[in-house]
Amino acid sequence: MKSERIILGIDPGTTIMGFGLIKVENKKMQFMQLNELQLNKYKDHYVKLKLIFERTIELIDTYHPDEIAIEAPFFGKNVQSMLKLGRAQGVAMAAGLSREIPITEYLPKKIKMAITGNGNASKEQVAKMLQSTLGLKTLPKNLDSTDGLAAAVCHFYNSGNPIKGKSYSGWAAFVKQNGPPAPKGGVNSVNLRGKKSKK
Repeated sequence: MKSERIILGIDPGTTIMGFGLIKVENKKMQFMQLNELQLNKYKDHYVKLKLIFERTIELIDTYHPDEIAIEAPFFGKNVQSMLKLGRAQGVAMAAGLSREIPITEYLPKKIKMAITGNGNASKEQVAKMLQSTLGLKTLPKNLDSTDGLAAAVCHFYNSGNPIKGKSYSGWAAFVKQNGPPAPKGGVNSVNLRGKKSKK
């Protein structure tokens, strides 16, 4: 594993997409940025998906993350909301996969547990813990960006841990793991970069 790397964390959403970036140097985290993409003014769901894809590509091309951590959609009662969230996550993942960046999904409870020690923590509790851990001066009004940052920090805490979440490093890995038959148990992790060496 590289001694210096950048992790992009994404909290996908169709109203607000939150994201955060951390730099890891010598096994220590350093805050880079957190922000959000406001999507509530757009009525067309397909326009929102296009904007999520474009913003994710822009983040990748600007900050050159080595890894992406993304919050997996939680299972709720509203099927339409689940479909929309799944699509938002899918296009964010597609952006990363198109740049061959390894992606790991984390369930919301796993992220909350990693940050606060409590899988049922509130957004506010997660944000306050991140503020304390990373020395953030202020917190944003909307906490979707801190949720994205939390995904990145969760990934840092779980680096080297064989039991983390689903991981993909390219289209072939994604298709292999999500096409029929569905993978059973264990960690799903494949690196398609093969012989290519990264600086």
